[in-house]
Amino acid sequence: MHWAVTVGRVSGRRTLQDLADAAGLSLAATSYALRGVRGSPATIARVREIAAELGYTVDPIARALASGRTGSVGVSGSLRDLWQQDFSVLLTRALRRQGRYATIADADADPALERLIVEQFAAQRVDGALVSPVDPTAGYWRLLGPEVAVVAIGDALTARPGSGSVLFDNRYGVETALAHLAGLGHHRVGLLAPALPSTPGRPAQVLAASVAAALGIELVEISAPAATADAVEAATALLTAADRPTAVFCLSDSLAFAVYRAARDVGLRLPDDLSVVGYDDHQLAGLVDPGLTTMAWDEDAIVEAAISQLEGAVDGIPMFRPELVVRGSTGVPPSF
Repeated sequence: MHWAVTVGRVSGRRTLQDLADAAGLSLAATSYALRGVRGSPATIARVREIAAELGYTVDPIARALASGRTGSVGVSGSLRDLWQQDFSVLLTRALRRQGRYATIADADADPALERLIVEQFAAQRVDGALVSPVDPTAGYWRLLGPEVAVVAIGDALTARPGSGSVLFDNRYGVETALAHLAGLGHHRVGLLAPALPSTPGRPAQVLAASVAAALGIELVEISAPAATADAVEAATALLTAADRPTAVFCLSDSLAFAVYRAARDVGLRLPDDLSVVGYDDHQLAGLVDPGLTTMAWDEDAIVEAAISQLEGAVDGIPMFRPELVVRGSTGVPPSF
């Protein structure tokens, strides 16, 4: 069934008053029916069908002014990293299933850009934020007021008490990856890490030096951009050094894929001439040739924990431990 719809405006954005006039209801009754809060099933269905015919959409700013809530959640990470790209998609899908929508922002591993994103989230009056922080110790996180539910994924926001956290056991991940290489007989290992210095809350690079020393590994640390294509030059410099390492441990799969390209360009075979270990188990890790040995996270469980923290439904701070997935990119070192 369709209803004849007559409104006073023929152009411009439809308003709630337009919808109420067309439905023959008060503004309050129309708003309740549109949201499914009050009204008979027949009234709710009729109002929503008329809204569709009018092309009426909810103005999120008007809704925020009326209710104090926007229904939006800010999602922030460094999206040149392939794993963080995919993880952000998983978060937005989980939010959508709850009737929320996400505003995704790319911090690009830059604290200055991250501050601008936090300011943007505050101006947009987001209800919450799910963030993979570049600098978890920064004071700018306090720009998100106490009314905003904030969950940091990977590292705790030490300068913003009351924030939720979903933490990663990077010590276990680094120890497991380097122990795997040491067990194969590698004694000189390259460490490919993001170009920006590690913050105190993101300890994987800092941990690697002490773990390597305990395992009898000489670690050669090289910084590289987070994006795969941009990191190839740094990986090539590492692999063409006079005393090159026999293995490379990368603190993201994006960097590991850069090592694959650099190795091919300089004529090194994996794993005969060089072993490579990644970190994250991106979906491409099992598709490249040879498959990438890497540390894998339970992404679905991390997403569930983050959403539960956002809703205040979890006490304590969940800690996730990665699992070593051994594929064809690691083997015994070559004999020089």
